[in-house]
Amino acid sequence: MGYSIEETVKLNQLFDIYQELLTAKQKEYFGYYFSEDYSLAEIAEILGVSRNAVHLQIKNIIKHLNILEDKLRIFEKNQNLDELFNSLKNESLSAKTKNIIQKIEKVK
Repeated sequence: MGYSIEETVKLNQLFDIYQELLTAKQKEYFGYYFSEDYSLAEIAEILGVSRNAVHLQIKNIIKHLNILEDKLRIFEKNQNLDELFNSLKNESLSAKTKNIIQKIEKVK
């Protein structure tokens, strides 16, 4: 069960957005696997479950995060906002408008 760097980054971003919608156990599994880079076997040993149980939990968490994103589209909207802000930065804007853009970026 290997994930590319791009997939791992996206999953971590989805986790950052939706973690409050996960159970404590799901957060624990996700943290061990993606944040602390533990192997399935190491997590299984720590939690006293089988390696297969860890594998299934990780797969289900990823599926759940993707379902949440499919429904809520927060990650997608954030990416679109970032692209729009970057486009604006390259435009000739008044100092006042640039200042407002900077303030908005701090809020997000």
